[in-house]
Amino acid sequence: MQRAGASPSGKATDFDSVMRRFESSRPNQRRRRHGRLFLVLLALLLPAAAPLPGIGPTDGRRPVDPETPPWTALARLQVPGAARCTAVLIAPRTALTAAHCLFSPHLHRFVPPDMVHVLTRYGREAFAAHAVAAGYRIAPAEDVAAVTLSAPVGSAVLALAALPAPGTPAMLGGYNQDRIEVIEADTACHIAAVTATLIRHDCAGTRGTSGAPLLVRGGDGAWAIAGIATRAIIGGRGGIAVAAAALPAWLAQGGAMP
Repeated sequence: MQRAGASPSGKATDFDSVMRRFESSRPNQRRRRHGRLFLVLLALLLPAAAPLPGIGPTDGRRPVDPETPPWTALARLQVPGAARCTAVLIAPRTALTAAHCLFSPHLHRFVPPDMVHVLTRYGREAFAAHAVAAGYRIAPAEDVAAVTLSAPVGSAVLALAALPAPGTPAMLGGYNQDRIEVIEADTACHIAAVTATLIRHDCAGTRGTSGAPLLVRGGDGAWAIAGIATRAIIGGRGGIAVAAAALPAWLAQGGAMP
């Protein structure tokens, strides 16, 4: 009978030393195994990343060509160190965007106009034209701004639409936070509800689409601006836009109407 801790020759063995030699012969395997275990535990312990607002469980966005109407009227609006949003041209030197895109959390105020950059037909670091703002006006009680550019940036513009009815087919495209180098659009969505100044829609779009035009077909069949996107729904698909039908009188006061 072989005693525990003894070899077949009868010589005593140190079990711990044997195991140490065995393990030290495979250091890389141990490190890889421990590394994998650590990653698994880390994945289990860390909370899942919060979903982006406005997208919902089914992402209806797809890339669209900035050289194809109506997307030719869109522009990327950039405020260095503060914001990256979307804007839409209503005249060669006038763009509409969300007013909160012009506010700097670091400066605790709205930025000076020369910090606001507008790039038309932007896609993957290429663009058709660039201009800085010469000034801007913020609509009273609404999250919309009209930006006057220092130079014309093109003739591709969109008209304002009348207030659409619930159920109207719509589109929403812009420079989404998670895909900032291209215009991504939901081209198969609808108007959900309306008031005199606000529109609720079910179009997929998240941060970065602030200032983008909510598009519907006008009376002539052409795409027109039903609203300016300002908020995305948290935990679901869709968002809120300021109704374009509420803006003409205010725009006319500043000479911004085309």
